[in-house]
Amino acid sequence: MANTSSAKKMVRKIARRTEVNKARRGRVRTYVRKVEEAIAAGDKKAAAEALKAAQPELHRAVTKGVAHKLTVARKLSRLAARIKRLSA
Repeated sequence: MANTSSAKKMVRKIARRTEVNKARRGRVRTYVRKVEEAIAAGDKKAAAEALKAAQPELHRAVTKGVAHKLTVARKLSRLAARIKRLSA
């Protein structure tokens, strides 16, 4: 357990930050899930729309420090490739 007042404050700050980050990560997962569902349904137009909506959320996660830049780039690339393959 934290002993000093500064350590106790850090525990409180970390707890608040963790809640915010959980919410942000949840938002990102929701947007990605919508893209995945559209791909699974085979609806290329809906999948493209969902990806277009998901991109800003994923990039926002990077700027907020929730996700790594390269992880987001890889996810977007793979989703876009899967959508592209739908027409083939």
